[in-house]
Parts: sequence; structure tokens; C-alpha cells
Amino acid sequence: MAINKANNGWLVDSQPGGRGGKRFRKTFKTQAEAKAYEAWLTTQVNQNEKWQPEKRDTRKLRELIDLWYSHHGSGLKAGANTYSRLKLACEAMGNPVADRFTVGTFATYRTTRLAAGITPNSVNREHAYLRAVFNELRRLGIWKKPNPLAELRQFKIEEKEREYLTLEQISDLLEHLAVGSNRHTVMIAKVCLATGARWSEAENLELKHVRNAQIQFVGTKSGRIRTVPIEKQFEKDLKAHHDKKETSQRLFAYAYSAFRDGVDRAGITLADGQLTHVLRHSFASHFMMGGGNILVLQRALGHANLTMTMRYAHLAPDHLQEVVKLNPISALTLR
Repeated sequence: MAINKANNGWLVDSQPGGRGGKRFRKTFKTQAEAKAYEAWLTTQVNQNEKWQPEKRDTRKLRELIDLWYSHHGSGLKAGANTYSRLKLACEAMGNPVADRFTVGTFATYRTTRLAAGITPNSVNREHAYLRAVFNELRRLGIWKKPNPLAELRQFKIEEKEREYLTLEQISDLLEHLAVGSNRHTVMIAKVCLATGARWSEAENLELKHVRNAQIQFVGTKSGRIRTVPIEKQFEKDLKAHHDKKETSQRLFAYAYSAFRDGVDRAGITLADGQLTHVLRHSFASHFMMGGGNILVLQRALGHANLTMTMRYAHLAPDHLQEVVKLNPISALTLR
């Protein structure tokens, strides 16, 4: 702190919080006023934390990730997998000191990931994981500073066309699955096609989940239980398929590999990542093409919001039909 005589009075040039603290410069007419102001500044620093220099958070990023998993992530369905991904990303970034982890740190990391051939969608997922970590730690009171990734925008991903099977392809596929060595494959596929279930949801069904012409899906991606109606004959077929000696309370044994073999035998070519999921897309696509209600489809698929289900809206028979009648070419034809 210093009080110096200036041309127009007495200048207080003070940094009461010490190095790194806020600096104050103010001129007074008299030396007494300057000393009183200096004393007031000292009092404020001692009583108000906002006036004190910002304290460093010397914890490493890995420690924050560990705290997130301990206090929150361990209770999530996919928490262990997310935790593993976060640790790998942290290691790749050199495990920086927490308060030196900035948007620039992650931006540099994701640029390196893209250069290594990692897809933008995967990089966006890592971004979302890390951002969620800081958000949750703030809610827990473990992290006091702003979320360093809060303002960083994710890469815009071009929406891919969702493949679905025609009725002819579905019939052909079921025939090839039925002659395979795994008797469960065709029935699991039928569950997916009849209800829109994910392969894992159908594959893990137990006998108790099928009753009253309904299938109850538990252990879903969203964590919510959902119930979808089925035909009574299909319910009988599922119960007749069950062999307690073979699979205990489960309806089916694992059959993912057998499904892939069946797709190959049927000569169906699918995009990467669309193997069993094509069944779910086929259910949703045929549902909409048949005139189904988009809200009913949302509930059947278990989508958390309608935005995800709207990807199938264009398949509805009346989708944008006004365009056919109200375009200028049609108007010219009617003249």
C-alpha cells in the first residue's frame, strides 16, 4: 500500500489482498481522507472473501473425475463405462491441474483425436461426458469455479439416413434366421420387429416379462420400464419357445453373432453400426408408413423426447401432402 502526493491531491495506490489481488487507485483532496480510505480497504479484505486473491485449485483433473465417479457416476447405469472413457481422455490430455484445464485444453485434444481418425460423434460424446462431470461437481459443491466447457459448442453432425428393411427383406431374413444353428435368433428378431425393442432389451427378456398380451422391457437405455402390447398368438409362441432347462427364467440365449450370420446369408448389406438396430428402425418406419401416430411411436420406442421420434415422421403417408397440391406446377396444370 502506498499514499503519495499528487498534483491534484493524495493518491492511494493499494493492493490490499497482496499479489494477485485487486488493485485500487483513487485520489483524495487531503492526506487524512486518503489514510481513512486505505484503512477501509484493509478492513474489507479481512472481512470479505470477494476482495481476497483467488485461491488456486491444485487438484489434478483425474482427482475430479474420481470424485465424480465416487459421488455420482457409480450410481449410473453406464457409469463404469463412462468413467473408463473419462480416465483415458484425461491421460491423453496429460492430466492437467484442475484450474488450468481450459476450453483450449480440450479443443487441442479433440483436434488431435479427429486427426487420429476418431469420429466427430465420438469426440462430441467425450465433450458431453467432461462437461457433465463439472456440472455435477458444481452441484455437489466440489467444484466452485465455472464449468470450463460450458460455452464450447459441439461439432454439428450430419444426420445419416436410417435404413429399414422392406417386407420382402424381413420375410427373407426371418427364413434365414430360422434355419440357423441358434434357435433363439429368429424369435428375438421377431420381438424387435413387433415392438421396436433394441436387441439387448429383447435378448434379456425373462418369462415374467411376457403376460396379458404385453411385453415389459426393463433395463432399458433410459432406465425406464416400458410396456408394449403384442398379439395374443405371439405371446403363446414366446411362452412355447421358453425352455427352463436351457435358459432358466430367460426366454432366450445370446444370439447376436447368429443374427449377423443370418444377415450375411440373406445377402443384406447394412451400414456400419446398423446391424441389429435395423430391426428397430424397420419397426418404426413401417409403423409410420402404415399411418401410425407419432406420439404412440414415441412411447413404444421409449424416446425421452419427441425430437428423436420425429426422425421417422417423413415416412407418414400424409407427410407434406399439401406440397403436391399447392405447388405452382400443379396450379398451372389446373388452369
